[in-house]
Amino acid sequence: MVNPNRGAVGYQSSEFEQEYERPSKSELKRQMNALQELGEALVAEPRDRVKRVPMPEDVRDAILECQTITNHEGRRRQMQFVGKKMRTLDEAEVALIQKTIDGWKGASKADTAAMHALERRREKLLADDKALTVLLAENPELDAQHLRTLIRNARKEQAENKPPKAYREIFQILKQVEAKKNKPAASDEVAGEDGEYDDE
Repeated sequence: MVNPNRGAVGYQSSEFEQEYERPSKSELKRQMNALQELGEALVAEPRDRVKRVPMPEDVRDAILECQTITNHEGRRRQMQFVGKKMRTLDEAEVALIQKTIDGWKGASKADTAAMHALERRREKLLADDKALTVLLAENPELDAQHLRTLIRNARKEQAENKPPKAYREIFQILKQVEAKKNKPAASDEVAGEDGEYDDE
């Protein structure tokens, strides 16, 4: 028999409890937006990076597919599909993807710092002839004559407001020197224990 104090509707208190266990609509929307943004961040990354992210194949395929679409409306629809695929991931998968993206940000900060260091070294080469002597002493394999010509041309480019062709070439040479220094040959690794390598 229905309790007259409960009225005609007859809700049980347990029905309300289940209602409150679920996230609110606004919380669900926030979660969906966060996953959509994560998908967009992946679409913006280079393809080879995306291929290395630990995630289900169908999600990766949707992201790679989106990168190839140039039509605005087609891309928008594919982006929505990427968001839908992202919502199929469990918390652990999302956390792993987020960790990978955060790792890239750290790596790109290091890359930026290294690039600025190379730019400063290039400026020193243009401003001070002694900087070239130091560079050649550290890297005797470099072509001194070619570098002198490039430095002279780069100074001329700056003075005459010409396109920075030699200026850029100096940067590329410095980049190659740095890459060799950071990637010692297998035979050098044993000698590395003497503390010859610096942490610049």
